[in-house]
Amino acid sequence: MGRRGARDESDFRSRPSKRGSRPRTKRRPSHEDAVTAMVTGVDRGRYTLLVPDAGEPDGGRGGPGGVPSSSGTVVLAMKARELVRTRVVVGDRVDVVGDVTGEEGTLARIVRIAERSSVLRRTADDDDPYERIVVANADRLVVVTALADPPPRTGMIDRCVVAAYDAGMDVLLCLTKADLASPDELRALYEPLGVEVVVTRAAPTPESGDTRAGDSASAGTDAASARAARTGGEALTLDPASVEEVRGLLRGRTSVLVGHSGVGKSTLINALVPTAGRATGDVNDVTGRGRHTSTSAVALALPAGPEDAGPETGHDGWVIDTPGVRSFGLAHVEVAHLLHAFEDLDEAAAECPRGCTHQADAPDCALDEWVGAAPDDDTRASRALRLASFRRLLASRTGTTPREG
Repeated sequence: MGRRGARDESDFRSRPSKRGSRPRTKRRPSHEDAVTAMVTGVDRGRYTLLVPDAGEPDGGRGGPGGVPSSSGTVVLAMKARELVRTRVVVGDRVDVVGDVTGEEGTLARIVRIAERSSVLRRTADDDDPYERIVVANADRLVVVTALADPPPRTGMIDRCVVAAYDAGMDVLLCLTKADLASPDELRALYEPLGVEVVVTRAAPTPESGDTRAGDSASAGTDAASARAARTGGEALTLDPASVEEVRGLLRGRTSVLVGHSGVGKSTLINALVPTAGRATGDVNDVTGRGRHTSTSAVALALPAGPEDAGPETGHDGWVIDTPGVRSFGLAHVEVAHLLHAFEDLDEAAAECPRGCTHQADAPDCALDEWVGAAPDDDTRASRALRLASFRRLLASRTGTTPREG
């Protein structure tokens, strides 16, 4: 037995200097043995990746504008030290080293992030300088909005459209719960902006009948009562025809779904991808808002066939489900970028005086002259509607209220 207080080499503990434990060289390994993967989930510093099977074209990335492969090995990974300050998000294409077998207990390492084709961002509010990346490499934003229960909020839709156009993505407005209210008003608001609109509804039942499009206020109330009675707290079944219409619009794309809690986003995801198992919830009777069910973003392979399609049928795109949001700040969006999303308006705005805000009260704005110079009444009415819609989006970015004209 050694003397009390005696120490040997096993007691030695190396401590970093006051300057920190810096590397002795700035040279980094090239990681030539790295394999390509797609980030399909993020959870508290751990990243779920899909490593494509060997022999996939372009390493399974999908190529420019292509759809990444859904066949491969699911791997859990962490970021390398040199990426500690770099945000890795769902949709990223990354290079990975280490154990990529996907066996339980293994952990790979992300060493590089490939150049992103698009980045969807938001801020907490319009004064927040900190940008939050929602998803990377998606080419279509699907704004999911309920027509009732909870009621639609056009301000939120406008902001999502602005963020998507700023990211270079196109927009699909998916209107749910059409068995409770008519979609006509929202169609008229967003189709002039080039936003494609699709409508879904609950599957009709013999007990409730098919109360489509809310012909009147009483019809909408009856539909809501029938819905509550037939669900009994269970998940709704969507009309298969409307689900297949949505599937057709997402085919061959990488799409990200965004919407308030309670609008039916998770229900739609489960109908599109039967194996998803996303949790669904109800709308709070007191606040009229939905309860959060999706807690993290996840990328899901879209089956190529109808609802009963299995993995053997392959996939035809990706859908990325995101947690429900209550705000969509646009502090990162520049007005000029928004204008570039509208080629006809952007061309006409080249004649605007320097510093023109393009708002309705802007003096000598060339956009008003563009409307007035239309060759006929129909074209003039179409241009006026498109300009009014653009100014509504512009107002949502700048925090101003457009003047009624």
